[in-house]
Amino acid sequence: MLTPLDNEAIFKIAFTDIEVLTGFVKDIVGIDIEVEKIETEKGFFPRVGNIDFKYDIFAESTDHRVIVELQRVEYDYHFDRFLHYHYMAVSELQRKAEAYQIEQEVYTIALLTRPYRALDKEGKIIKDEVLISQADPVNLKNDIVPIYGHKLIFLNPHHRSEETPSNYKDWLDLFYESIHNRENYQLNPVNAAVQKAASLINYDQLSPEQIREMKDKESKRLNYARMEEDLKQKEEDLKQKEEDLKQKEEDLKQRDEDLKQKDEDLKQKDGDLKQKDEQVNFEQNRREQAEKDKQQAQNELLQQQQTFIAKLIHKGMVDSEIIELTGLSQAQIQKIRTELS
Repeated sequence: MLTPLDNEAIFKIAFTDIEVLTGFVKDIVGIDIEVEKIETEKGFFPRVGNIDFKYDIFAESTDHRVIVELQRVEYDYHFDRFLHYHYMAVSELQRKAEAYQIEQEVYTIALLTRPYRALDKEGKIIKDEVLISQADPVNLKNDIVPIYGHKLIFLNPHHRSEETPSNYKDWLDLFYESIHNRENYQLNPVNAAVQKAASLINYDQLSPEQIREMKDKESKRLNYARMEEDLKQKEEDLKQKEEDLKQKEEDLKQRDEDLKQKDEDLKQKDGDLKQKDEQVNFEQNRREQAEKDKQQAQNELLQQQQTFIAKLIHKGMVDSEIIELTGLSQAQIQKIRTELS
């Protein structure tokens, strides 16, 4: 039965073996290297850049021309992080070099033991088994110009594809089977380095100390996973609270706008009522003035009638003649006579 390569202790058991590491590099990078020493938890002192980081596996070829770095990554799939690690290793070489030109080529291989959760620049989820980032530029014909040789390679066995070439697939299968099909695993029987790795991580071949370390690392991983899930849940809760707060702010803003609109409507209504009041007052004043004018006209007419009748009376005309001439009643004529006497 295989033990899982997503366990830090098991990963180091497999890839600190020179035959496994050189066979892995041959298949993944395509170069033959000779290695005398494989380091774990490799860091640089003094630190390069502003981030303290260490490589799980670090090896330099005996001719000092090739540096290979392996990083088993289970969490924090932020690709900028790996880019920083990769170029800080290049910077470390530059710091030790006598001139700007350096002879070594740096290959950083990140083995992601969980499905990608990262997004590209366009916000799309990345679902590739193999990603290769090269430092060498391309010309206008899209030909690679081999100036630097450095490469950053990402491997993830969880996004499987039948189109993946066998040199990658053999190792991706090893990772996948060791995690998901540990008892009935299927590996390329003719790939000697893969078979050597499988034998090294076979449970029956592990020492009691290695098994204890594997269990300790697994317990640590589970605790970290729980902490990450708790943190993720807290982040989601915080995000939800922020969204709720944003919604409340938008609701309050909408209410303010509604109140403002209502105030505008009330002002408009007040204006309309004021205009109506002014119109009513104008009509009332106009009617009152018309009534005054009418009364004045009637008074003037009555005054004229009285003056006219007074003249008729002075001329000695009798009531019947005045009635026939003016159309007034006997009573009206008698009233005028009374006022004149």
